Amino acid sequence: MHSVKVDLNEASTMELVNAAAMIAAELATREAPESPAACLELTETLVAASDMQESALASFIGRVDTAGEQARWGYPSTQAWLRSRLGMRDSRAKERLTLARQRHRLTQVTERLATGDLSHGYATTVADSVARLDDTDCAEAETILLGFVDQGFSAGKVAAFGRRIRDLIAERDDTEDAPDEDTKRGYDKSWLTTTRSLDGGRYIKGWLNPEDAAIWDGTLAPLAKPAGPDDRRDLPERTAAALSSVLSGGHKASKVTVICDLDTLTGGNAPARLTDGTPIPAAQARRIALSAGVSPLLLGRGNTPLYLGYRERFASPAQRQVLETLYSSCAVRGCEVPGTLCEVDHVHGWALGHSPTDIDQLALTCGWHNRFKHSRPDQVQITKDGDGRYVYRLLPPADARGSTIGTGPPGSIGRPPDSPALDWAA
Repeated sequence: MHSVKVDLNEASTMELVNAAAMIAAELATREAPESPAACLELTETLVAASDMQESALASFIGRVDTAGEQARWGYPSTQAWLRSRLGMRDSRAKERLTLARQRHRLTQVTERLATGDLSHGYATTVADSVARLDDTDCAEAETILLGFVDQGFSAGKVAAFGRRIRDLIAERDDTEDAPDEDTKRGYDKSWLTTTRSLDGGRYIKGWLNPEDAAIWDGTLAPLAKPAGPDDRRDLPERTAAALSSVLSGGHKASKVTVICDLDTLTGGNAPARLTDGTPIPAAQARRIALSAGVSPLLLGRGNTPLYLGYRERFASPAQRQVLETLYSSCAVRGCEVPGTLCEVDHVHGWALGHSPTDIDQLALTCGWHNRFKHSRPDQVQITKDGDGRYVYRLLPPADARGSTIGTGPPGSIGRPPDSPALDWAA
């Protein structure tokens, strides 16, 4: 058993967090009481305490997000940090980040959450509902939705009201208009609509959720930069050209890659697989491997030059195809950007003369982590796994190396340092 002595009036925020973490760690090892009635009461008390802790957590996350601190630790976004480092489901990371970003506009929600008068579920529901409203509508929406909470509606029902909050505000202000189709679609899923013009062109309209928007930015932003001082195109023109370049490259490339041994293709029973790891029975692989739009990638044989040395700066299409079979996602541990959207990285730096353009010196990294690795090489630890793939592990910044923060595996929460005697003083 561990103990801690804390004076609530004098303790720092760090000391309070460490004390709470130690109590949680001890509580997790205790057996539940035999009495179901006692367990019910304890559950309600513990959940209420956890909700108040969520208020502090929102404040911490908000400060990290505003300052961009997660980027210094090698994470392209706050949501990626919450998901990869702390092991949160994407939906949980999103709702916590939304609350952190909206709490400064939700004064009633923030106060009631901190005092235990409002559950975290209700707080995140209101925060999500107002995320796309201006400040005036946000204040009105907060009052309306908290009114539903006080009337005893469930969090799910309040969420349903939140999805049509603009209608509710319009009804209250007697300015009701029919919602447009875009509003009806919602903002959780990405969508695109296209309309062909009379001259053969297309109008494109749509919405990308935050995760898809990050992929869009990471893929197109580098390609949409001015080509030089004489490039007179504005950003929309360059973005369209970048999108066209990506689409045309994808059209020219094989739509499906089937990875198999030569023995499989010639009658063996070893299964093949797709680039995402999906297994394909040998018989099926033989049927589809030579179909239109399908590229068979034979491992272990062939005359494809995969070792280009220092004379070639860029990886060949054949090398990239092999790399996409090895890396289903970015080589950085925990990064979920698909390998097909990643860049080819010279593991030890081609410009430094340490990494030739050879297949065993290349890896796939997303654009963000590729830039991070080359700007902060001391924060990336490179190893190889048993299958010959490079694994990049993010390290803390140099000024935080002595801290226990970020030293455990992704998704783990380290125990706080032991402290003497448990003695709560108010």
